[in-house]
Amino acid sequence: MSILDHKIDFAVVLAVHNANPNGDPLNGNRPRQNYEGHGEISDVCIKRKIRNRLQDMGEPILVQSDERRSDAFRSIKDRVDANAEVQEFAKGKKQNNELYAEAACKAWMDVRSFGQVFAFGSSDASSGVSIGVRGPVSIHTAVSIDPIDISSMQITKSVNAVTPKDPNKKSSDTMGMKHRVDFGLYVFYGSINTQLAEKTGFTNEDADKIKQALVTLFENDASAARPDGSMEVHKAYWWEHSSKLGQYSSAKVHRSLSVKSKVEEPKSFDDYSIELTKLEGLKVEIVDGL
Repeated sequence: MSILDHKIDFAVVLAVHNANPNGDPLNGNRPRQNYEGHGEISDVCIKRKIRNRLQDMGEPILVQSDERRSDAFRSIKDRVDANAEVQEFAKGKKQNNELYAEAACKAWMDVRSFGQVFAFGSSDASSGVSIGVRGPVSIHTAVSIDPIDISSMQITKSVNAVTPKDPNKKSSDTMGMKHRVDFGLYVFYGSINTQLAEKTGFTNEDADKIKQALVTLFENDASAARPDGSMEVHKAYWWEHSSKLGQYSSAKVHRSLSVKSKVEEPKSFDDYSIELTKLEGLKVEIVDGL
């Protein structure tokens, strides 16, 4: 496997229909919005979905969701402590932060892609671990093209969670709120840096897997807030430069993609026009979502 030797930029256009793409825990789990009313999906949320897709592909992942974990470990530390190759350089005469980070990048794809901070305390301060790995794959927050409309409904749980002390008495109903985005077209951008790829061992094959994960981002991702079919990737744009530094800055490449609504109140992907400005000497691969 060859280390990535050329810069890559990418963009993803996705649609949300009657779903909560990323709830804000500080705002009653309402879909995230900026101050202008545009919807947002955090980069952390997007990376979580990419990790899940990579995990579905059989890739070893360090930061696993507890409900999707593929091993017996309940924490990052347990997973790290169980890896003999990483622990060889954690303490003792062989302690070496660079080799520790190198072994971690080799062991887990999400570490060599996104980076990771290994900060594990110890009763003995001299044996604690504090190592940072910078990953080559960076991702922006997804933002909707237009302001989003949010619908809220009150829901009721009328089933006993536990058996009541008095069998003849019914427990009180529990009230709650559920929020959704009626429709929104979101775009997010990202880049893959070759200098950091060299440090983490990120390969061309890894880049292809990231691209596959972006195209299938919402496969196997259904939940009560995001039913199957409510989140959809429409287009993924993949620019591969011819050099490590790239012919153009990432900002210029990202600006070459323009998505605008054709009607006053867009309700579907077809209500938008997408224009791509050609950059001399830079080819773009356009992949349709599933």
